[in-house]
Amino acid sequence: MRLSEANLAAVQAAIAESKVDGWLLYDFRGLNPIAAELVGVEGLATRRIFAFIPRAGTPVGIAHAIEPGPWRHWPAAWPRTIYSGWRALEAALADVVKGKTVAMEYAPGDGVPYVDRVPAGVIEMVRAAGATVVTSADLVSRCYAGWSGDQLAAHERAAEQIAAIAKAAIQRAGDAARAGTPIMEHVLKAWILERFDAEGLMTDHGPTVAVGAHAADPHYEPDAARALPIASGNVLLIDLFAKDKSAGIWADQTWIGAMGTPAERVVTVWNAVRDARDAAIALLSRELAAGRPVTGGAADNAARQVITERGFGPYFTHRTGHSIDARDLHGSGPNLDDMETRDDRALLPGVAFSVEPGVYLTGDFGIRSEVNAIVKPGALHVTPKAPQRELIVVG
Repeated sequence: MRLSEANLAAVQAAIAESKVDGWLLYDFRGLNPIAAELVGVEGLATRRIFAFIPRAGTPVGIAHAIEPGPWRHWPAAWPRTIYSGWRALEAALADVVKGKTVAMEYAPGDGVPYVDRVPAGVIEMVRAAGATVVTSADLVSRCYAGWSGDQLAAHERAAEQIAAIAKAAIQRAGDAARAGTPIMEHVLKAWILERFDAEGLMTDHGPTVAVGAHAADPHYEPDAARALPIASGNVLLIDLFAKDKSAGIWADQTWIGAMGTPAERVVTVWNAVRDARDAAIALLSRELAAGRPVTGGAADNAARQVITERGFGPYFTHRTGHSIDARDLHGSGPNLDDMETRDDRALLPGVAFSVEPGVYLTGDFGIRSEVNAIVKPGALHVTPKAPQRELIVVG
């Protein structure tokens, strides 16, 4: 969201709810995409910029004399202090923040690196100017990461499209395996990309098409040099993510197929992963319905407990889910994570994320199940409409 006169009141309401005096935005050479988006920076700010959004009143920018370009979207009615040297910059900053508590893209102890965008030296500068600095994590969730109603609708369309493509790809692989002419991983990947294009979808990399031991590598991407045939007796993992080419929001899913009757161990792992996914969703749904604050870290722990109790805890080596914000597949909003990071951000209405526990048995096979979810007032909305419940057995 670009800050404007039209949405200033909503942003200031969020600032007031956060109980701070204002939100201090900082960017330099693209270090902080959150600030750059809100200010409306186009290209790189090659000199330091600050923008202070007070809880009430008019925002103030601090801009370098030789670089007006980054401010072309800053409303004309909002003042900017112009500086050339560092003394003038620090004086201007003190004029704006002295005696105030300000939120910045800062995470104590780097606990949430997705909002830890401001260098330690800048935090020191702001404190030296007389301000108390706190994290802007909840403001980022409210004003940057959240989806609008139109964006949710765009996501839902993409979610149903990629779910259909994933199931068709698994069936295609199964038919070929049964016929004795198995498809190579990279060939099925190319077919999925062709289907994306035909459906008006786009992606920036992937998808993952991984069979057998390759499925135990969470970030495997097939190419002709290392691809394996998707033959009978194997587990097939497809992780695909795409958005509408025009104005879409990412949808991200993982589906699992079995080429022929799966081994008992495969079924056991699948059940553990699916139940872990559903445990995270159930916890979030219950807490949101009760009106209680809940964090992504709590959902991560709920999923991890299931997999640990089933005996696969050491093989669940990543967080349960990542933020999907209005711009990025791996966004700046809350993650379902108390493993890789200490994500204690509240899951506020409008934020969205993946739910994707996995078990990876190196050299054998891997299982992951992934859906997406968006927080609504008092509820959790999950996509696609029909998540995978059982292994898709083909071939």
